[in-house]
Amino acid sequence: MLDTPRQFLDVRASVTGRAWIDRLDGATGRIATAIGQRTGLSEILARIVAARGVGIEEAERFLEPTVRELMPDPSTLTDMDALADRLVKAITDNEQVALFGDYDVDGACSCALMTRYLAHFGVTAQVHIPDRIFEGYGPNIAAMDKLIDAGATLIITLDCGTTSDAPIAHARTRGADVLVIDHHLSDHELPPATALVNPNRPDDISGLGYLCAAGVTFMVLVAVSRLLRQRGDAKLPDLMSLIDLVGLATVCDVVPLTGLNRAFVVRGLDVARMGRNRGMSALALAARINGPVNPYHFGYLIGPRINAGGRIGDAALGARLLTLEDEHQALAIAARLDELNNERQRIEIEAVEEAVAAAEAEIGTGEGPPVLVLASANWHAGIVGLVAARLRERFERPVVAVALNPDGTGTGSGRSMPGVDLGRAVIEAVETGLIVKGGGHAMAAGVTLRNGELAALRAHLNTSLADAVAAARAATALKIDAALTARGATPDLVHEVERAGPFGAGNPTPIFAFPAHRARFAQVVGKGGHVSFALISEDGARLKAIAFRAAGNAIGEALLRGEGGPPLHVAGTLGIDHWQGREQVQMRVVDIARP
Repeated sequence: MLDTPRQFLDVRASVTGRAWIDRLDGATGRIATAIGQRTGLSEILARIVAARGVGIEEAERFLEPTVRELMPDPSTLTDMDALADRLVKAITDNEQVALFGDYDVDGACSCALMTRYLAHFGVTAQVHIPDRIFEGYGPNIAAMDKLIDAGATLIITLDCGTTSDAPIAHARTRGADVLVIDHHLSDHELPPATALVNPNRPDDISGLGYLCAAGVTFMVLVAVSRLLRQRGDAKLPDLMSLIDLVGLATVCDVVPLTGLNRAFVVRGLDVARMGRNRGMSALALAARINGPVNPYHFGYLIGPRINAGGRIGDAALGARLLTLEDEHQALAIAARLDELNNERQRIEIEAVEEAVAAAEAEIGTGEGPPVLVLASANWHAGIVGLVAARLRERFERPVVAVALNPDGTGTGSGRSMPGVDLGRAVIEAVETGLIVKGGGHAMAAGVTLRNGELAALRAHLNTSLADAVAAARAATALKIDAALTARGATPDLVHEVERAGPFGAGNPTPIFAFPAHRARFAQVVGKGGHVSFALISEDGARLKAIAFRAAGNAIGEALLRGEGGPPLHVAGTLGIDHWQGREQVQMRVVDIARP
């Protein structure tokens, strides 16, 4: 008999309408106690570890993930040996190699990994990152021709290519070999590539489908180094010095932070903190990061600046920056990406306001559709993914946002929720002829629409995903890891909790409840309508706190109108704010309830 979820602080409906439950049921609670007794971990850390499905025997290994221990044999990936062999030939023969990457962080990092690896052997690769607006996602025939005309005999697609049948077939007819390194889903016949490594191809049984493209690229380079070593080459690149690129891509592509991915991020952060990558260090300066680089910095400060080039500027800037050795060039490109990111934020705010109004009109006073599919001619195609993400968060359902062209065609991006495979539904829409082009993975997808296809896509998604969305929304109760007080939220505690990280998809950030605390000095700050305040415990201890994008929603109203009012239960995550050499704990609010 399964344990039923236990109410936390007796909260059945918070200000956002959610129940609060203990992340640990009775059985998991007993495992947490055993972990604490066996390992000597604190009660809070033992609870966090157990709540993430870690058993008693695995706890200590979970807290210290290593790439060496978790890295499988790369040859378990289908087609890996053939791909590695062809790449070794290109290195040995000093061929002209071209890289075709995606325009997001994962694509930029994958290209930078391959570029740096090949440069070690004196192979200077051409790099082509497509323009999001004019070329769209993935290889196209014109770009393939351009690369071949410039002398490329080998083209490597990175974070794309699995569904690019015609461009790859065209390149092969012109005499170029094509290697595909990707992780996106595909159910149809694979393109005629020379070799295709993708843990999500239908015939791959490696179990590594949770890797991002940079993770797959890293495994390719491990296989190539092994083959070169077997052939007597002793002067090989230090792959571990490049793993910061894998860690960055893993966080930014929102793949599950489990297994090998956790090790990639842990080791990647160690390397990033050494400042070995000039481009990444320049971005950290541009983002005004204080203190050691952490997963939040990867995902919310460094990553968005790389993406800004692909969204509204030069798509190749991010990949180029991450390969630079010249500090002055790196600083100049980082400054340009910072400017583009500021412009992107302005465009995004305007688009989100319009999208929220459209969503509220569609939902009306009822439950609304399971999936929101919204479109506007006012939206920049480069920011529709961000619009979808903001609305998914606000309306708790998958969202697809489409930027419409004057001729009625459109380019869209979607964001999903755990348990709802949006990428699969989009691929089904392509296979049944409802839309011209699309793909993705469970949590994110992209679409290209012809005039008149919007309604068909909307109907398909709402029909095919209705049950999954209903189940996912029914499971939206907020899971609390432990209760704390403002006085107990110390830097030492945060550092201890971070041992169970990095946190993100598949390894949720611990959420702490602060019972009956007073929220004081609340004010709206920043461009995004954040609400900052002080959380004060009964004994007078203060904790710095912020509710992101809360102005105008239920959480923001509870804080801004609660000055001088009764205590509140406040739930959120904890992080370290570095200021003038001091560490200060800051809380990021997730929910609020009235006792």
